[in-house]
Parts: sequence; structure tokens; C-alpha cells
Amino acid sequence: MPDAVVPLTGQSVRGAVWTLANRLGVVARNPGELVGALTALARPSVVVLPDLDAAHDPAAITELVHALRDLGHIRLVTGRDGAPGATGTDDPAPDDPRPVDAEPVDAEPVDARPVDLADPGAVCAADPSRVTAAYEHAADDPDGPSGHGGLRTAWFRAGQSLIRDQSAAERALVLLTALGDDADPRLRPALNALATDAPWQVDWTRVRGDVAPAWPGPVAALAQGTGRWSDHLLVADQRRTIRSLRPADATPAPGTAAMPVRITALAPLPDGTLVMLDERGRLHTHGDTALTEAVAATLRKHPGTALAATDRLVLVGDRHGSLHAFGYDGVHQAAAHRGRVTALAVADGPAPLVCSGGVDGTVRLWTPGGPPENAPLAERDCPVTALAGRGRELAVAWADGLVELRRLGTDEALPFRPGPPVRAVAIPGDRSVVIGTDETLIRLTARPTTTPLSTR
Repeated sequence: MPDAVVPLTGQSVRGAVWTLANRLGVVARNPGELVGALTALARPSVVVLPDLDAAHDPAAITELVHALRDLGHIRLVTGRDGAPGATGTDDPAPDDPRPVDAEPVDAEPVDARPVDLADPGAVCAADPSRVTAAYEHAADDPDGPSGHGGLRTAWFRAGQSLIRDQSAAERALVLLTALGDDADPRLRPALNALATDAPWQVDWTRVRGDVAPAWPGPVAALAQGTGRWSDHLLVADQRRTIRSLRPADATPAPGTAAMPVRITALAPLPDGTLVMLDERGRLHTHGDTALTEAVAATLRKHPGTALAATDRLVLVGDRHGSLHAFGYDGVHQAAAHRGRVTALAVADGPAPLVCSGGVDGTVRLWTPGGPPENAPLAERDCPVTALAGRGRELAVAWADGLVELRRLGTDEALPFRPGPPVRAVAIPGDRSVVIGTDETLIRLTARPTTTPLSTR
């Protein structure tokens, strides 16, 4: 059986990239990112691409096909009338050795404008592949790259999420999170009205190019403050700057720091100390506690890959899958993952509960001093990229672009996909999550009537 079947009728290059990325469990915004993601994944896959001749831009998609075929571990099959075996055609089977080298013939043009591309209701209800192709066809539109009132730019920003099967309300919600402050002011209330049946409401967004308030830059790490930091959302960007925002509305709060290194994890402590991990796995602090000197000395010899902290513990994950809890009573360790630990969160209490995520695609629970729980809290076929905890709630981000808000002790989760790769998450309040990407910073809150979805 093929790992992915992507009919290409009417598909543009972006549409084909986004659909393939969704089918193969990666995030990619363009052909180069798709090739890079699948190269890093290195998982043998069979991909069936029927109807290449009927694509919106068959020549450009043929270039993508050749680039994917050159990876070696991707086995590609193209057909003319449908997926092999799906329609009874004589197209090659997935193990057919015939190469994908034939140049496509000119296809009849696909309707480039299936809806009114400036009408959010029409765009959200239409076939997303045709909307994508229409927006690509409109690249030379007189209104420029932010034409159609700003919908086109938002669609391209969140496209991998938008092209998935979903309701018009869910598509309106995603578009809201990607809409810039230079968009037609009528769009946001229109999209809000369309999204009333979606499981989330958008509290605020900041996207690349926003000026009022300014976009804080591509996100590398997030942390919701505690203690004296409780009214601060800390944002580390990918350009070595840490900013403080008010979590209620993302307006700037006092405190900005330029760092000599790129920060990949943040942990503010109640006493005002800020503990940070840099991209080389070394510890940095603003302020000092009795714990940080020992942690810093350890990480100089054995770099960390993930970080979390409470007023009594500093927690570090490493590339071997082990967890280290530095406390006033010594160091506790546990082997939790196969391969690198990618994220940590901790719920403080009489017995701190550590949540860890790994490249092995599991989220595990551990109380320092004992072994990790045998059964993972969550497990998927892609790495965990970020975690954040608050009380009994846990936000989990995955490498395929999915974010889930979970409640510990249950099998339920509420999902959201912003579109771009998710770099960091934070929980600023009950049933709320902040999501940081290269393009956006978003706060969502689950609607009161939303019932979490089972993911097991």
C-alpha cells in the first residue's frame, strides 16, 4: 500500500507541497522545505501522484517530482487517470519499476478563479486546492502580494493547515490566526463570524510584518511567567533577543534583553531568576539560585537538549533520552526516551510531575526519585517539538504541525494546526494556549462549549 496518494488534478505547486507534507507527516511551505524535511525524515515511502497532466502547473510539479525521486528513499509512481488500483485503470502499481521521466503534455487550463477570492465566506467554503491554485495564478494581480484584502497573504502563510479537509468554520479560524494588521479591516469581523462554530476562539495574533503592536519576530522559545513574572509572556526570537509581552493582549511589557547566543528554552522562576538554554546546550541565567551553578557546570561537559524549572528543581533532557532533575537534595535521573529529549515541562507541587517529549514521538510522565511511567501519555509517529504545562493542562506541539491542549489524567485532547512549523508553546490561562512559529504568535482559548476530542 502506498504511504501517500495525492491526485494532482487542479493542484498548484504549493497545493501539491502542502498536501504531500500532510500525507507524509512533515511541515513544508515550499518545494525546498519539503525536500529538506523528507531528507531529514529518511523514512522509506511510496508516493502515488495520479493525474500529473491535469495539474494546474504540470511543468513545475514535474520538477518537484524529480527532486523527490532523487532522494532515493521516496518511491514515486505517477498515473494519468487515477490512483493505481483505485479506479480500475491500468496505471502502474506502487512497485512498478518504470521511471517518472516523461514530460507532461499540455493540459486544459483549470478554472483559475473558482470563487470570489476577496470574499472570506466563499474562500472558506470552496475547494482549498482550487483556491490555492487561484491565488498562485493571481501572483501578478495589480493589488500586489497582499491583494484580495489580505486573504491571499494569510492563505499562503497558513496553507498547509487550510488545505486539509475541515469545515468552513475551522478554515476561517485558521485564516484569522494568519491575518496581518494591514488586511482589510472588514475581514477580521467577517472571519470571526464564520468561525463561531470552531472549537477555538482567537484572542489575539501577531504575524510577520505587523506594526501595531509589532510582531516580536520568529519564535524560538516561549514561557509564561510565574511569581513576579506572572504578568509576562517571555518570547525568545531566532535573532538572540528576549522580549516580554502582556499575555492578555500581546502588548509589550517592560523587559527586553539582547543575548550573545540564540536561546532555545526559557524557564522563569518565582523569585525573578530566568534560566535559559542556548543552541549549544549550555545554561545561562539572569539572576542566580543555589541550583544553577551545579547545573551550569554539568552542561558545560554534557550539553542539554531541553529545559524546565520550578523554584526547587532545574530539569534538563539530553541527547541520549535521559532526564536530570537538579534539586537541593541532589540529582535524580531517569531514562525516558529513545534518542534526544526535545521538550520538557513541569507541574510543581508536593511531588513535581515532569512531562518530557522526545524525538521518539512520545510524551512521558516522571516524578523525580522514581522511574518514568511505563505507558506514554501520548504517542505519535513524529517527534515532539515543544511542551508547556500549567496545573493539570499540557500543551504539546508535534513536528507535523499539530498542537494539542491536553488534560493530565485523561485521554482527551483539543487539536489545532496553525500551518507553519510550531517552534514553541505556552499556557497563559485555563483552556488557553500561545503558539509560536516562524511567521506568527497566536493566543487561542477553547470555547466554553467545546468538548475535547479523543486522540487515542
